[in-house]
Amino acid sequence: MTAHYQSALSGVSHAERLLVALDFDGTLSPLVDDPMSARMLPAARAAVESLCQSPDTIVALVSGRSLVDLRVIAEHDDESVILLAGSHGAEFWLPGEGIASHGEHDEDVQLRNRLHTLAVEATAHVDGVWIEPKTFGFGVHTRRVNPQHAADVHRIVDELVAREAPTWRRRSGHNIVEYAFRHEGKDSAVAELRARTNATAVLFAGDDVTDEDALATLGPLDLGVHVGAPPSAASICVPDIPAFAELLDTLAAERSRARE
Repeated sequence: MTAHYQSALSGVSHAERLLVALDFDGTLSPLVDDPMSARMLPAARAAVESLCQSPDTIVALVSGRSLVDLRVIAEHDDESVILLAGSHGAEFWLPGEGIASHGEHDEDVQLRNRLHTLAVEATAHVDGVWIEPKTFGFGVHTRRVNPQHAADVHRIVDELVAREAPTWRRRSGHNIVEYAFRHEGKDSAVAELRARTNATAVLFAGDDVTDEDALATLGPLDLGVHVGAPPSAASICVPDIPAFAELLDTLAAERSRARE
């Protein structure tokens, strides 16, 4: 662990009550062609478990995934102490409480289902496209699409949503564009988790464009970490998931040492 990283961790290491809020895909788990096969790297899982055992430290996963899918890929059960924010903060899972959702109206669900069907039909001629159903919308994955055709896929679906649901929120990420009838972002997810946990400081980490919403809103007592190359609004960048796992291990050790 470099002196630069050690210095960056010093503030959150001594926070009275620390919330460690982590993106999943690309931050704890490698990006994969089959999104539902994503799993934490062993080193990342071990680091997360160490943080869960650290004094006055709360761990949360903050993802654009639907809550039900996030629980599958995170191998998360009802006995877990890890908080979850799915759908960019429109739905939560809380220890001792279970699911807490910001809700959905029947007309929104009906439109979601209709647009999902239309998007599947409109892109069926392109090999490799996956239109992922989500609680509050859907995502268009082009990771397995010929790069020459990916732009056409996104143009087709952009035009569809602009015509049928112009108020929906559009987000782009690594080989995915998401559309949702709810407008929460990871910034609001972290803010709600901070309030729910009474955290005095937050470490938030992510690798994608949607994570920048949260990174840009962190305060002077917080720490933002970007997994990957800059630019980013994060305070520090680490090159990859193993390096980030090492940083989390160091934080867990420092949190425990500070309480001795």
